[in-house]
Amino acid sequence: MARRAGRAARRSFLRLDERLPLADVTRGAVRKAFPDHWSFLLGEIALYSLIILLLTGTWLTFFFQPSMRDTVYAGPYAPLRGLQVSQAYASTLRISFEVRGGLLIRQMHHWAALVFVFAIGAHLLRVFLTGAFRRPREANWVVGVTMLLLALVEGFAGYSLPDDLLSGTGLRTAQGIMLSVPVVGTYLSFFAFGGEYPGQDIVSRLYPVHILLVPGLLVGLVSLHLLLVVHLKHTQWAGPGRTGRNVVGKPLFPHYTAKSAGLFFLTGAVLAGLGALAQINPVWVYGPYRTDLVSSGSQPDWYVGFLEGALRLMPGVETRLGGHTLMWNPLVPGVLLPGLLFTAVYGYPFFERWITGQRGERHLCDRPRNRPARTALAVAAVTLYAVLLLAGAQDILAFITEIPVQAITWTLRCAVVVLPPVAFWLTRRLCLALQARDAEVLVHGVESGEVRMSVEGDFEPLHVPLPAAQRYVSAVYEVPAPLPEEAVGSLPAWQRRAGRLRRALSRWYHGGRLPSPLTAEDRRRVEDVIAGPDRAAGEPADRS
Repeated sequence: MARRAGRAARRSFLRLDERLPLADVTRGAVRKAFPDHWSFLLGEIALYSLIILLLTGTWLTFFFQPSMRDTVYAGPYAPLRGLQVSQAYASTLRISFEVRGGLLIRQMHHWAALVFVFAIGAHLLRVFLTGAFRRPREANWVVGVTMLLLALVEGFAGYSLPDDLLSGTGLRTAQGIMLSVPVVGTYLSFFAFGGEYPGQDIVSRLYPVHILLVPGLLVGLVSLHLLLVVHLKHTQWAGPGRTGRNVVGKPLFPHYTAKSAGLFFLTGAVLAGLGALAQINPVWVYGPYRTDLVSSGSQPDWYVGFLEGALRLMPGVETRLGGHTLMWNPLVPGVLLPGLLFTAVYGYPFFERWITGQRGERHLCDRPRNRPARTALAVAAVTLYAVLLLAGAQDILAFITEIPVQAITWTLRCAVVVLPPVAFWLTRRLCLALQARDAEVLVHGVESGEVRMSVEGDFEPLHVPLPAAQRYVSAVYEVPAPLPEEAVGSLPAWQRRAGRLRRALSRWYHGGRLPSPLTAEDRRRVEDVIAGPDRAAGEPADRS
């Protein structure tokens, strides 16, 4: 019986494989090589957090009522009993106090959202610092940044659903940002809230956005991202046997599957532990939203804290123009700043390719120290974000430190202007110093711990060559040069100006670069290792 069943299953598989190449696809998939460096796991943490978000969010939809219709709370939480609240707020309290396991699932959902956004941000920062966004992965970079943007929208929409005093304060801020948009601001507010603020429709409109629209887009983008990763292959750190034309790592099955499954269960366990032990968003403490109240010490989730800080630091300035009033706060921090930020992040791969002239494929990761300008830009951006995040809590800082809030505000305004350039300069100098240290070690080796005494009585430390693996890592990197001067001839004036700007930016980007300590022959070997599949070994790197 079992033998007949086995033969039938084999025949069925062969007939299906004749129509769909299952065997070839499966054979290729299970042998796919995955790099085993820890930094590549950041993207997987984001994926597993999304899975937990989908599972816990689906469970919550069975109990949440997305309605702002008034009702009288008659649940077990005594301080709110008899109070008129919205059905959305009442259902959130019911999930927290009456549904078995409801508070655990709700808090797991909130913690998973925070970890999801953090993991995407950390993953994008790793991709940025290592240059993994370069050709042929520009499209995947755009997909990743879009996922971060959607994650912010998804988090804010979910944060606003309970209709408590804290989330209502956030919605009031969002409505103020909408109203600051010239000409169309009032229309945007009316469309979102279904009339005058707060209206009766915002929760019922945010609900399908939160449970259907944005999750569907995220799942689609994740699928596209994974498809591109499989098609384009992973980048990898330089090491013996690793070149720009191969990927060295563990096969998908069984090695990487076991490790990835372990990471999934570990991520779930951490989120379950946080949901059980670390209280987050206690809506019963804040109370239901009322337009005439603002919760004391209101703080948004960390991923939009920079926006809150920018709103608090921007002076209240307005301009009358053409019969319209331009409110620079919140227009600048709430609309222009995020727009410029995401535009810069989207366009950076193409900007770097333009000022460096490097258009070939790159499959080896850069060490951040070997790209000083790029690393310094990342540190400056993180510094700016940290200052704005701190500014979002200026009132709490003033309460804790007993320093006047005006003094803290002006200090942080100065810090926004001063600290990012200082961080850029320091980081660039540190990267160049680390490059110089690497060059010295490549030439002279590392100290052995022994000294030699000359006949004159002088002492000299003895050095030994670097181990092969460390020498490979320190030696295999690109040494880019600024774009050369070009004959402009009879080019139009705008092209000549663009060319001068491009060369000036290229000189700035490569400023202070150190020459490679390797011989010309060794440099040619390094270039052959770095060369991608679109460039034959020995062929010079393209510059255009």
